[in-house]
Amino acid sequence: MNYIAIDLIILISSIVVGIPVPFCFMMAALYMGIIFFPDFSFLMTIGFRGLNSLTILSIPFFIIAGALMSSAGIAERLTNFANSMLGRVRGGMGAASIVACAIFGSISGTASSAVACIGSIMIPRLTAMGYPRGYATGMISCAAVLGQLIPPSVPMILYGWVTQQSVAACFLSTVVPGILTTTLFVIINYVMCGKFPKVRERVESPLPRRERNRLIASSAKKGFWSLLMPVIILGGIYGGVTTPTEAAAVAVLYAIIIGFFVHKELKPGIFFRSLRSAAVTSGVIVLMLFFVTILGRLYTMQQVPMKIAKFLLSTSDNKYVILLMVNVFLIIIGMLMDDLSGTMLAAPLLMPLMLQIGVHPIHFAAILGTNLGLGNVTPPTAPILYLGGRVGGVQIDEYLKPALIFIVFGFLPIILITTYVPNLSLFLPRLIMGIK
Repeated sequence: MNYIAIDLIILISSIVVGIPVPFCFMMAALYMGIIFFPDFSFLMTIGFRGLNSLTILSIPFFIIAGALMSSAGIAERLTNFANSMLGRVRGGMGAASIVACAIFGSISGTASSAVACIGSIMIPRLTAMGYPRGYATGMISCAAVLGQLIPPSVPMILYGWVTQQSVAACFLSTVVPGILTTTLFVIINYVMCGKFPKVRERVESPLPRRERNRLIASSAKKGFWSLLMPVIILGGIYGGVTTPTEAAAVAVLYAIIIGFFVHKELKPGIFFRSLRSAAVTSGVIVLMLFFVTILGRLYTMQQVPMKIAKFLLSTSDNKYVILLMVNVFLIIIGMLMDDLSGTMLAAPLLMPLMLQIGVHPIHFAAILGTNLGLGNVTPPTAPILYLGGRVGGVQIDEYLKPALIFIVFGFLPIILITTYVPNLSLFLPRLIMGIK
């Protein structure tokens, strides 16, 4: 067990000091291989066999679709539609930004894409309306995590792949938590806007109903093809027409057609830059998955998951206490690494324990997704929070406090409800997928 503790220290400390994540997993896998299996030949086979999956193929497609959305004008039209619906009430522009992140998440599947696209569009608008720039940055950074709760979600694809669960069911497990998080964020923003006297939203002179309806209809018409995108993706998956991988490929094709021929904002140079950026991101993920697969097999062969389960069960035999400890563990993991790395590490390690205490694998998908989502905006690592700071162009001391408000009053209640009310995450998978 001492060797395993050293391996985990190598993994976590290398991530904390800033070594690229794939190489962190590579060092951990090399250490375990040298200690227990000096012959690496069969380990390489395990890694390549793990990548031979059509499910994994959906990840680069969703990344490409997310990269094309901002270039094709799709993201801007989504935000304009959300603003036409909500922009004329107190805190309406902020609420529109939060809802836009949720809608964007139903297409791109990643939080980083949401904060980059929606943040670059909405932070300047919010600042012009009188929102403090630090507050706008913290709010959108937290709301961007909705991109991995509203399906399709790349972390849920990885979870389904690692645990051999239905990816579509994993998608559905985070829908209700995602909607509740969106609602709480909108409420928090409404309350916070009462403290911003410079917010110059047009509440005092609202538009006549006919004019307001005309504005909504106009933005819906302009954004029709953008709003149709999540309907096609999710309708194809849950209608049984496409697999998640096929739906991801359809999303890319749809974004290309809309960008070049409908909105006519996607140019060849921008298109190829988007492909190059998506290829780099996908390559990093695939390299990480290769080493994570090897490391996961080594951990399994050394019975690491079973030892973790035994340790936690020796601490307490109360299911609810164990779930609380698991939540704390997942938040710490999320604080130290990104959602994809955290999913690949935590899912195989904790699944045996979850099964042992009677937690449904699809319920655990929602627990994992909400906790790692929180970790993405919780220092010290907080990759999404820092990315939001770069997009917003503000220092961390300006947006950390607003982000903490959304974390404490938005994320934490949802994590607790998701953990201790299984039906919250199991209702839709049982209703639509027939999960038992």
